[in-house]
Amino acid sequence: MILDKIIELALEEDLSLGDITSDAIFAPQDKALAAITAKEDLVLCGLPTAKEVFAAVDPDVTFTPLANEGDAVKKGQRVLEVQGRVVSILKAERTALNFMQRLSGIATAAREYAAIGQKYGVLIVDTRKTQPGMRRLDKYAVRIGGARNHRMTLADSVMIKDNHIAAAGSITKAVQKVKAVIGHTPKIEVETTSLAEVQEALQVGADIIMLDNMTPDEIVRCKQAVAGRAILEVSGGVNRENLETYCKTSVDVISMGALTHSVPAKDLSLKIVKYL
Repeated sequence: MILDKIIELALEEDLSLGDITSDAIFAPQDKALAAITAKEDLVLCGLPTAKEVFAAVDPDVTFTPLANEGDAVKKGQRVLEVQGRVVSILKAERTALNFMQRLSGIATAAREYAAIGQKYGVLIVDTRKTQPGMRRLDKYAVRIGGARNHRMTLADSVMIKDNHIAAAGSITKAVQKVKAVIGHTPKIEVETTSLAEVQEALQVGADIIMLDNMTPDEIVRCKQAVAGRAILEVSGGVNRENLETYCKTSVDVISMGALTHSVPAKDLSLKIVKYL
């Protein structure tokens, strides 16, 4: 299972040579209750992953969520408790928090961005600009936040981008080559950078046309030219500050690398509550 591999690698970074501090201070039988608390407002994400981290370190550690995945939690709110061997809790602490902080950051941004898109009937989706090795978790957090996923892998759908077009010779040639191989059922998306390219993609039968790095005014002109004959996706240069401006163009989809490639982690901390 992919999650098991991710957790195994993450724990190996911290624990491959042991924990000389915790092992020196605590006896194996020493036990404690610890709690993870939100240090800022956030959308909680990563509880199942954190549970698996603690279980991988020590299956005898009990894991008790105090909030649900996807909940909007407030600063100072306790989100989960763990109880068991002190050394086990401390060995799992950083890895569990790293997952929860990153995933909660993504989920929080996704919740905000999706709400903006919803006002204008625009679907907000992610991209493949994810942390290497973490794509399934990053995209999971996007869904928890309320936004949607674009393709997970290169095999999920046809997307003809600038380098495909340059190597094939034109949009038309690239689409024709794809159609000759994949058959009639998969949708074909084509990346475009101008109205002329949009018209070429439309003429050759693209199902989805990506408007790459276009201004809102250019997008409106392209939307008028397409007139509903293809799904329009905006991508490139969209961020929190300009998202609403792009949503006002009423395109079908906006894909945002900013959902995953540069979202700040949210602040959560683990503290020992009492020794048992």
